[in-house]
Amino acid sequence: MRLLRAGSVLAAVACLLAVAGCTNAVAPGDSSHATVDPAHATIGLLLPDSTNTRYESADRPSFEARIAQRCPGCTVAYQNASADAARQQTQAESMLAQGVAVLVLDAVDGEAAASIVNEAAAKGVPVIAYDRIIDSPDVAYFVSADNHKVGQLQAQALVDRLHQLGKPAGSGILMVNGSPTDNNAILYKKAAHEVLDHSGFTVLAEYDTPDWAGSEAQTWVAGQITQFGSRIAGVYAANDGLAQGAIAALQAAGVDPVPPTTGQDAEVAAVQRILAGTQYMTVYKPIRKQAQLAADAALTLVRGGHPKGTSTTKVGDHDVPTTTLTPVTVTLDNVKRVVIDSGFHTVAQICTPAYAVYCKEHGIT
Repeated sequence: MRLLRAGSVLAAVACLLAVAGCTNAVAPGDSSHATVDPAHATIGLLLPDSTNTRYESADRPSFEARIAQRCPGCTVAYQNASADAARQQTQAESMLAQGVAVLVLDAVDGEAAASIVNEAAAKGVPVIAYDRIIDSPDVAYFVSADNHKVGQLQAQALVDRLHQLGKPAGSGILMVNGSPTDNNAILYKKAAHEVLDHSGFTVLAEYDTPDWAGSEAQTWVAGQITQFGSRIAGVYAANDGLAQGAIAALQAAGVDPVPPTTGQDAEVAAVQRILAGTQYMTVYKPIRKQAQLAADAALTLVRGGHPKGTSTTKVGDHDVPTTTLTPVTVTLDNVKRVVIDSGFHTVAQICTPAYAVYCKEHGIT
């Protein structure tokens, strides 16, 4: 009997050690997340919308490829919120119920998403803030571009171009800002104003575009053309989707040439418009690198480690480890080097039949 009891104790200890060997050492929370095999973990990726084409063309595939490369047995659970914060909440709750080990979250609404972080923390699941900060001190890591710099680059490029064109002081600018629920949009807008408000040019009107919807931007710009007409010398558009909407409105109104218009994300369509001369600039951000860094951080958390940033972001009284990437202004002068030679887009993607003549004209073959 004593031998049997001793054997039972040893078996129990061995079982406990086996379980311990499978933990991912994340924050102690719900027991349902106490045993995660790091080699076969499920990582949740929640992206905010599909109006910005970058998410499906660059962020998601780069993230999934990095996970597959560095953890072949791991799985990525993916959802897109279609610019709906309530839907993103439901998607996150579903992933948590399914037992994801880490959530990588690009929030539709940075304030509302704090509740997602709270629910994840209660289950011992760390959350990485991707591209946009989340208003919660429990975020484990944040990776993004320098969003203040983005706004500065856009506005400065617009001002410089208006000077090049000889536009007089007082010439008018329309500001088509991003979604008011996106903290990044607030940063772009603030940084752009720091440049524009001291440029000598006049902001005629501005609009915070719901959900980054290009169609909303197009409708608003159409109304401003009716009001201001030829006084519009330039358009600050916070990203390429908004630029597309603004340019469509200007072209529909017969404005030729289209006033210098800014953008962001270096989308294929934006690069094509730059080559064709209808969009002046965009901002390139190393999106694929950003996605890879988020994937690496997720795997570090799964394996019980703590991601280290190059700086920190203050959220409440907590310093969130942060990695910030450098954006680059893209105009016709450097579009080939920055966007194509870097491999961000291919010649085949850019030089479709409708744009082949522009590619040939600018030496892109």
